[in-house]
Amino acid sequence: MKITEIRGLSAADLEKKYKELKEELFNLRFQHSINQLDNPHKISDTKKDIARVLTVLTEKKNAAQTADKKNA
Repeated sequence: MKITEIRGLSAADLEKKYKELKEELFNLRFQHSINQLDNPHKISDTKKDIARVLTVLTEKKNAAQTADKKNA
């Protein structure tokens, strides 16, 4: 998933995407442990996607807090 796609999501969508990616990572690790995973590189890709989602989510929260401070 590209960062531009992630930045286009709302905070609620980012939370949902984070939960989906965590579940996918769990399933990938499980498949890898029983040698059913075709492409082990998917694990690292999923970890990077999780990091991207969390980064954008943090940016949005910080931007909202900054906007609140400016308005107050």
